[in-house]
Amino acid sequence: MTLAIILAGGAAVSPLVFQLAIFVLAIFVGYYVVWSVTPALHTPLMAVTNAISSVIIVGALIAVAAGTKGGSPISTWTGVIAVALCAVNIFGGFLVTQRMLAMYKKKER
Repeated sequence: MTLAIILAGGAAVSPLVFQLAIFVLAIFVGYYVVWSVTPALHTPLMAVTNAISSVIIVGALIAVAAGTKGGSPISTWTGVIAVALCAVNIFGGFLVTQRMLAMYKKKER
């Protein structure tokens, strides 16, 4: 919290505004990082992204289980949404990786 006060020039900053600013900066940094990747590095990076998503989906499943065992229905629904988004990311990543690897195979004549 002291970092927020320092960055605001001594004035108090709403935590929501501070977190929103960090989120927007992360979007810009992520955009420029992703678009500056060379095609040769794309396939290994997709494999790492798939591995990260597979870890995230385990946490999402835990959130769904916690919500069904007497927890909040909000955790259940956010967990379900997270499972769906991670599944799309994982399977889409595998499809893109297969397509990229097919580009490097020798073509039959």
